[in-house]
Amino acid sequence: MARSRDSIFVCFFSFCFLVLGVIAIGSSLLINFSGGPVCQKSLCIPLLVSGIILSIVSLLGFMCSYCKSNFLLSLYLFAVFLLAVWFVAFASFVVIVTNDGAAEAVSKLGFKEYRLGDYKNWLQRNFVSDKKWKEIRSCMIDAHQVCKNLDRNNVVDQTAKDFYKRNDLSPVQSGCCIPPVACGFQYQNTTFWIPRTSASAAKDNDCSAWSNHQQTLCYNCDSCKAGVIKNVKKQWRVLATINFCLAVFIAIFYSTGCCDIRNKNRRDHNKSLNQCLV
Repeated sequence: MARSRDSIFVCFFSFCFLVLGVIAIGSSLLINFSGGPVCQKSLCIPLLVSGIILSIVSLLGFMCSYCKSNFLLSLYLFAVFLLAVWFVAFASFVVIVTNDGAAEAVSKLGFKEYRLGDYKNWLQRNFVSDKKWKEIRSCMIDAHQVCKNLDRNNVVDQTAKDFYKRNDLSPVQSGCCIPPVACGFQYQNTTFWIPRTSASAAKDNDCSAWSNHQQTLCYNCDSCKAGVIKNVKKQWRVLATINFCLAVFIAIFYSTGCCDIRNKNRRDHNKSLNQCLV
C-alpha cells in the first residue's frame, strides 16, 4: 500500500512537471515564430531551457514510479532539488539585472520617457546590441503595428498636448514613434514632426536621429532601444515571479518526498526489527 501511494505521489508531480515543461516549450516556439507585439524574443531561450529541464525531470519521475527503485527515487528527489535551485538562481539573476531603469515622467503630458543609459550594460549588450537591434528594428518596421496604432486616436487640428493625452503611450511607442520632448519639435500629426533648432536638440543624439520617414521615425534612437528594454524587463520580471512560485511548489514537493522516504525507511527498519524479535 505504501509503495502504491509513493508511486501515485511521484506520478502526480511528474505529470505536473511534464505539463509545465510542454507549456514552456510551446510558449518558446510560439514567441520564436511570432516575435511578439514588439518583435522581441527575449523569453525564448529561458522558456526553452526550463521546459526541457522540467520534461527530463518528469520522465525521470515516471521511470522511478515504474521501476519502484529506492535509488531512482533518491536520484529523482535530487534532480527536483537541482530544479528548485535553478528556478531560484534564475529568478534572483533576473531581479538583479532588471533592478535599474526608472522612467522619467514628462511633466503634465501623461507619459514617461526612457533612457538607454539607465539600464545595466548586460541588458544593452544582450538585447539591443547592433546586430540584435537590426533584427528587432526590421521586424517592428515590417509589422507596422507599433506606431500605426497611434493613428486610431488621431484628430484633425489637435495639438501635441492633445495627442499625448489621447494616446496611452507604451514604452516602445514613446521611444520609437515620437521624438523626445526635449527636442522641442512641432507636432503636425501622429508621425510627422517639424524639427526646431535648439540647444537641447543639438545635445540630444535622438533629435538628429529622428526622421519623418515612416520606415525610420525614431527606430534608430536610443530612446527606442530603452523602450524595448523596458518591455524586456517587464517580461522577465513576470517570468521571475513564476519561477519563484514554481520554486515554492517544488520545495513543498521535495519536503514531502523526503519525509515520505524517511517514514518508509523507519517502517522498513521497524519491520526488520520485529522479524528479528520474532
